[in-house]
Amino acid sequence: MAKPKLLILSDLFGGQHPEWINYYTDTLRSKFEIQYYDVLELACIDASNLVEADIHKQFLDGGIDKAVETLLKLETDKVTVLGFSIGGTIAWKASLQGLKTTHLFAVSSTRLRYETEAPNCEIKLFFGDQDSNKPNSNWFLDLKIPSEILQDQNHQLYLEEKNATAICAEILKVTL
Repeated sequence: MAKPKLLILSDLFGGQHPEWINYYTDTLRSKFEIQYYDVLELACIDASNLVEADIHKQFLDGGIDKAVETLLKLETDKVTVLGFSIGGTIAWKASLQGLKTTHLFAVSSTRLRYETEAPNCEIKLFFGDQDSNKPNSNWFLDLKIPSEILQDQNHQLYLEEKNATAICAEILKVTL
């Protein structure tokens, strides 16, 4: 039997295969066919000489929409998606626009706090309790979204192996 497909969408910094992504792929590869996407490539952003604020601005000035459009062209079958930071926001918006998402896992996707509609799929969000930009509790209640708030963690909690292990365990528990 073919493994279900898992899309992994990078954070703002992208990269061909950032080291920390291995925490996820090494664990999830046994149960999923994994497709990794660098969101900078999806959005056609050249970040080679840019600082974080400039990259962020490019995503807000059409990059998110471009990444969603590109992803929708590339992926036409049912998928599970794991997105980090801006990657989770791109996954959310793509799911609203027709990406056939069965499960959406987003980690530190703080821009979701501006969303007023949830995609029609299983959703689980992860945030650090010290991430000042995470959605407030009313947002989760209004959209009926389950979340996991990791204690003593900040925005880049996904870079730590112990957090990756916990997130992967949750993905495997929920999807299989």
